[in-house]
Amino acid sequence: MNIQLRTDNNVQHDDSVVRHVEAMVEQHLGRYGEQLTRVEVHVSDTNAGKGGERDKHCVMEARLEGRPPVAASEDAGELALAITGAAKKLRRALGHSLGKLGH
Repeated sequence: MNIQLRTDNNVQHDDSVVRHVEAMVEQHLGRYGEQLTRVEVHVSDTNAGKGGERDKHCVMEARLEGRPPVAASEDAGELALAITGAAKKLRRALGHSLGKLGH
């Protein structure tokens, strides 16, 4: 599974962000690893560093073999919380999408 991280100009793309994204993808989406070809993670600061309660935004999109992409997003006051929330939502969305195949 390939993980691609993209940040806007207001979010620092450093090793700690990369490690957190990789950890959350593995923790929450690892069980779908064989079916996932790529996970795209887009993080942004909607207030451009001015602060705010829920100004960090994360969108995660999972690319599945032979299936349409599945996406989820989360807004939070901290970047790590937005990443974690998006990963949890994406896990539920994948479970729902792939669960339909079993019926």
